[in-house]
Amino acid sequence: MSARAAGTVVDPFARFPSLPADGYATHEVMNQATPLTGHNAFTDDRLLTEIAFREEIGWADGLLTDAGATVASAHVAKLARDANRSLPELRSHDRFGNRIDQIDFHPAWHELMSLAIGHGTHALSWTARQPGAHVARGVLSYLWNQGENGICCPLGMTYSAVPALRLQPELAAVWEPFILSTRYDATPGPLHAKTGGTVGMTLTEKQAGSDLRATQTTARPAGPRRGPGEAYLIDGHKWFFSVPHSDVFVTLAQTDRGLSCFLLPGWLPDGSRNRLMIQRLKDKCGNKSNASSEIEYRGALGWLIGEEGQGVKAALAMTHLTRLDFAIGSAGLMRRALSEAIHHTSGRRAFQRTLIDQPLMQNVIADMALEVEAATLLAFRLARAVDDEQAGDATAALLVRIGTPVGKYWNCKRAVGVVHEALECHGGNGFVEEGPMARLYREAPLNGIWEGSGNIIALDVLRAAARSPQSVPAFLDEVRLAKGGDHHLDRVIDRLEAELRWPEEHEGRARRIVEKMAVALQASLLIRFSPSAVADAFCATRLGDDGGAVYGSLPAGLDQRAIVERARMTPAIEAAHAGL
Repeated sequence: MSARAAGTVVDPFARFPSLPADGYATHEVMNQATPLTGHNAFTDDRLLTEIAFREEIGWADGLLTDAGATVASAHVAKLARDANRSLPELRSHDRFGNRIDQIDFHPAWHELMSLAIGHGTHALSWTARQPGAHVARGVLSYLWNQGENGICCPLGMTYSAVPALRLQPELAAVWEPFILSTRYDATPGPLHAKTGGTVGMTLTEKQAGSDLRATQTTARPAGPRRGPGEAYLIDGHKWFFSVPHSDVFVTLAQTDRGLSCFLLPGWLPDGSRNRLMIQRLKDKCGNKSNASSEIEYRGALGWLIGEEGQGVKAALAMTHLTRLDFAIGSAGLMRRALSEAIHHTSGRRAFQRTLIDQPLMQNVIADMALEVEAATLLAFRLARAVDDEQAGDATAALLVRIGTPVGKYWNCKRAVGVVHEALECHGGNGFVEEGPMARLYREAPLNGIWEGSGNIIALDVLRAAARSPQSVPAFLDEVRLAKGGDHHLDRVIDRLEAELRWPEEHEGRARRIVEKMAVALQASLLIRFSPSAVADAFCATRLGDDGGAVYGSLPAGLDQRAIVERARMTPAIEAAHAGL
């Protein structure tokens, strides 16, 4: 009788030899950089820690150190990857046909939100009650924009909504503790049923774009009209409705007294959805993990914020801070791209040398490092001006008014080139979706569109110069603090004074003027606060005639190695070298 017939199990591999333990690999993988994780994006960043020390925010060191470790962890890298692979989905109806307008996210999105909100990234400016609170919160935003940009939209809008909300104290008393909570709650539902919530902002319409006064959405009093804080019923549409799963929204609508600003809850006290119907989610080039939508209001309940007919003024109380956050966030995005480029080129060899030690690659990295340091200093100088403005400094208020759109315009524009060049440093590896560079590349142009595209922001700078004449001297006085430090800057200051004397005559050249303003202020900050190797190289190439049209065209005679070494996230880079 055979073994099979007898029911005996015969091992089919019994007659074959065992394979060697390493036989699965076809070859040894060599000369590949490791993932950039495991460092601390705050404590290992020389520039960022210098800013924190100079701005005297030591009271936040523990929080910022924890955020820096979290953002740079392998866990957050995986969460960001997962949140961008499994995109938000709209569920307009439940299984029984009831309209619910709910958005489902991958759990990674909610965990990222929970981590960032737990750090107070949306709230620290308003809850810390410490000097430099806007700077400290700015550091958190700078860090989390290196972790996952998709969550930074709701964080930034929640942060910036507070001044608009405070225009209506009785509404602020109810909503402010809720939106400033550091206990994230993803459950769809009304305020009283949740531990905390986020704010969305919805201004743009199909026919209007950035021309807010062309808004067609209408609002009518829900009862007797008695003034600010009263309930209204809102009808209309919004073309870009940011973060439609938020708990409460700032929106604009026309009343018979003009364009007005309203606070509109996402859910009503009985747990039902407010009367806003999500038509579809936008299929966007980048910012994939975040949901953006088109919606219709059909008698949605909202409360008037500020004076009726003064909606643009009320909305500006919010948009001013969102623009600051985009300047900070764009600098953080550039910092992440630069860190990835330094890490990769330090961990890969060609022609018997690491890439970063080859003169041309070192030139590219050093040139990008100049841009990142300048963008970072610009963003945090504006954050400090907001702190000073909150303390009652009238000159700081003028600098905020004209400087914030300058910073928003320039940092958002420069982010695109820096991220593109950093991706190219990776070669083909940079274009592969498994790494972070492809995602950063798609993110780079976005901040330049949010809260006003380049033309709108550049014209806003000229508008500030014309309507607040003292803002120009305030800006120039800030730049002049470094006068005499570099002859290139001294020449630029003289030219700026002449051009800003009649700002309303320069609409067609607004971009060029704002560029000059941004670079002059960056140069001033670098001369005052950065090593001479960085400041001298920036002034020579951005203000003089020694710069090229692309990164990597620094002239001879500059200390490129010193610039690169300053920009390293040192512990992670040393580990990369050790693995070669």
